[in-house]
Amino acid sequence: MATLSDSEIEKLFSGAPQYFDRSEGHYTGAPHPSVAFPWDEELEIRDLTDHTQIEDRAWTCVSAWPHITRDIQPDRSTAQRASERKRHAHFYPRCRERPSMLSMGGLEKGSMGFQAALELNVADALKEDQWGFESLASRPHAIVDARKRMLTSKDGLRHMDETLIFQQLIKNGKRYSEQHPREHRLSSELYNELFLQILHPPSKVLDHRDPYSLSVQIAALVKVLAAPNVWIDFSLVEWRIRLGQLLWGTPDEDQADDGASIKTGDPVSDGTEERYWLLLQILLACELLVRLDAITEGEELGIESINPAEINKFEKDANTTVKWSLHLARAWLENIEIVKTDPPTPEQEKPVGWLATLTKRMSISRDHGSHSHKDHHGPVYAIRGRHVERQVYGLKHFATRLRWPDIDVYASKISESCRAVTEGTQLNTPLASPLSRAESHRSSYFTGHDLHRPAAPKRQPSRRRTISAALRSAGWLSKSYVSGLMLPGDGICHILMATLLENDPEAMARLGTMANLCGGFVYSGKSFWSTSCIVGRVIAAGKGSAECMGWISSDITPQGLEDGWVNIEVEEPAEDALGINKKARIWAKLAVERDSNVLGDADPSSVLPADFIIPFENVYRDKTPRTLLIELDALKLSAPVVSNHTTPAEDNAATPFSELSRPAQIQTYPAEVSFTVMDMDTYETKQHTYSLAKDVNFVTSHPCVPSSHVKILRSPSSPTIQQVDLSGRGAAGKAVSVVGHPLHKSYTYTALHLSELMAKQDFSLEALLDDYSSAAHRPSLTPTSAKSAAKFLVIDCITGFQSLPQEHEIPLSPAASRHGSYSFPTPRRSSTNGSINSMNGNNYAPVSPITSGTNECASPTTLEGVKEGGATAEGGNMESASKKMHSETRRRQFGSDMEILVRAFCAEKGWNALISRKRRGCLACAIREAGALGWKVVIRVD
Repeated sequence: MATLSDSEIEKLFSGAPQYFDRSEGHYTGAPHPSVAFPWDEELEIRDLTDHTQIEDRAWTCVSAWPHITRDIQPDRSTAQRASERKRHAHFYPRCRERPSMLSMGGLEKGSMGFQAALELNVADALKEDQWGFESLASRPHAIVDARKRMLTSKDGLRHMDETLIFQQLIKNGKRYSEQHPREHRLSSELYNELFLQILHPPSKVLDHRDPYSLSVQIAALVKVLAAPNVWIDFSLVEWRIRLGQLLWGTPDEDQADDGASIKTGDPVSDGTEERYWLLLQILLACELLVRLDAITEGEELGIESINPAEINKFEKDANTTVKWSLHLARAWLENIEIVKTDPPTPEQEKPVGWLATLTKRMSISRDHGSHSHKDHHGPVYAIRGRHVERQVYGLKHFATRLRWPDIDVYASKISESCRAVTEGTQLNTPLASPLSRAESHRSSYFTGHDLHRPAAPKRQPSRRRTISAALRSAGWLSKSYVSGLMLPGDGICHILMATLLENDPEAMARLGTMANLCGGFVYSGKSFWSTSCIVGRVIAAGKGSAECMGWISSDITPQGLEDGWVNIEVEEPAEDALGINKKARIWAKLAVERDSNVLGDADPSSVLPADFIIPFENVYRDKTPRTLLIELDALKLSAPVVSNHTTPAEDNAATPFSELSRPAQIQTYPAEVSFTVMDMDTYETKQHTYSLAKDVNFVTSHPCVPSSHVKILRSPSSPTIQQVDLSGRGAAGKAVSVVGHPLHKSYTYTALHLSELMAKQDFSLEALLDDYSSAAHRPSLTPTSAKSAAKFLVIDCITGFQSLPQEHEIPLSPAASRHGSYSFPTPRRSSTNGSINSMNGNNYAPVSPITSGTNECASPTTLEGVKEGGATAEGGNMESASKKMHSETRRRQFGSDMEILVRAFCAEKGWNALISRKRRGCLACAIREAGALGWKVVIRVD
């Protein structure tokens, strides 16, 4: 038997995803996981993804990774059209959110992609709190001293009053909007502006060739922004959300009103001072970003050159605080404008309406922080969002996707408010009810840290932070969203839901003002769950559920629970709790790629066809599994967990409330799901209940496309591949099939039907894998020693279960839906002689890209054949591009009670699992991806 050449291997695994884990360079943190098709050039294959696309421009801030939104909004605001016209070279810092929010929304509802799964154990939420910045204000003496030194040092900041800060921010905004700012401005002009108004000039010449160069200015700004104990580190998840609280929070929102607080100063002046330093940080970051953009565009246009040594120095000196400040600057320049207005009259002093409050004056001077507007002389500077209409449309889109109750009424209210603001008219009526006296004295939005509370005890590391917030009409969470000033990460998911609730008076009245944004709630006969909650990730697999921006909506509601918020008691699997930070799988770069290599453990120089098998999940030699009918009975929440506080947050201690203002308590419950399972052969029924006790995760198996270059020949007497035909035509008299990709025999696995797995409910995963050598229906049929154990468990959720209707055929990915159907034509047997009909006219139907495992000849499939498969004999085209705009929504409507059951089973056992849908990818690629993740369970569904 001849060995396979490199060219033959590349053709054999054409269309098979390969998994990588590579570092981006020095000072960039953990490696970057990725999936690629290195042996394919077709865009239809290379563009396949395991995650959904961001669907609205209002949500584009969710990720710092470059991406394209699939925005279906027909109308654009003037500011948005201007922003779209301005597209020049940008500087992107090599520092992004972890896990990648692009990968957090897997193609399967309630799942994530490969990249997010590996990054979860080095998530930003695992970082320790920034010392001295545990609360909104009242900084320790070390922070105060560091800031004083910054203002008094000869190589630090000049003293700037609030007027100069606002003027410089206005100037940077205009400069950022220019088409080619580098062409109209010499670096000497920027140098004089920077070192005469903002910074002290360098004490020595840094660049003898060009002392006024952009590089010199960039180095000076980086030095200031990288100073310790001065600036907020926005790499911390909590501060990305609290950004809006510093800008738009008011004393009655921030000030504590209980005797337990330790108040070390005037809360108004403390908050004003922190707002001053935040705006100063934004200004310095904008100055730095404008220069980095200019030098990047200069390199692009050939009028500027960048020294590699300068790049290395920047990467070394620019710490995470600097790089996340650049993300903040980009968000500010893209979404915020500062306008100079006349002082308001007493009648205009308090703006009304949740959108109108965006334009309220922001006083940052400590000396004037407690004065009213009538005592202020001179111009007033106001912060406004550039894309208010876009953000409001995105909110309506979010509510629509989640099937929010009475969405038609809600959407009309939002539209009226949006038009009123864009037309410049004053809103006379807020969308939400006015605050009561009790609500106006609430201590803080977040129940984690009081404004002047001493630092909480050191929290235990957790991959997901618990975010509990107090909502209010027209609060800073709503202002943060409508302004568009949000930083990458899952913060926008929390802010979106908070904005939706804060501006739905009926929902606020029925749910209360306290919210657990990482839990769930029941409202108007539906339940809504964060994907941070295990209940959401499990019931998302049910029919009729919807997912959008980190939230799941479902018709499944907890038994006996009325409208209100809930928190779920859950613990992390032991293996996950130990494998975080430096012990995370993502650091094992070689292991990730070795354990998913298409050649397994074979020597690349001597690879034989017989080293590979064609894996199947449903080859049963002795007895076909029973046919089951599974129905969900109930989602049950047991008695509330007794704890020291009723809104538990493992990283936050609850803020006490006075009796007058104490909100409704959010209880913590253990959750379980019960099912009725009927054997359709004997009509015997059994009850099964599974506890959702472990915080497991589910990953969508990456789509693949069977190779169009080869046919695989197998002998009925041998489990392995006997010959690989690269001619595209099978040899006469041989058994040939097109069945996805081969799997190297070193990837040993055992397959269990769901019914058999349920019968072995008490078995551990190790016990099930150890049973590999004696399995009567071991599907891989790989020769094995008597003592060997399988590496992977494949759960067969296909055999004996009702197939999904043909009209629900899934495209492989969002990329597939843009280019037409990816359904592969499968030949039909003639009803008379069993021969295979030619694939002409209407003699074929688009079905799965992975054909059945029988030894029957399938016609060769080529990329040209796939494209031709999109039209009928009459020449009618498949769905038009406009009709396919929502194809992703159609694709995600798969689900069944059986899929909920298998996820619930994994949640009880503590098994992270890969979900492989037969119509989207082959089993071989799913097993290799499980190897890359270091996981052992693959759920195979139709």
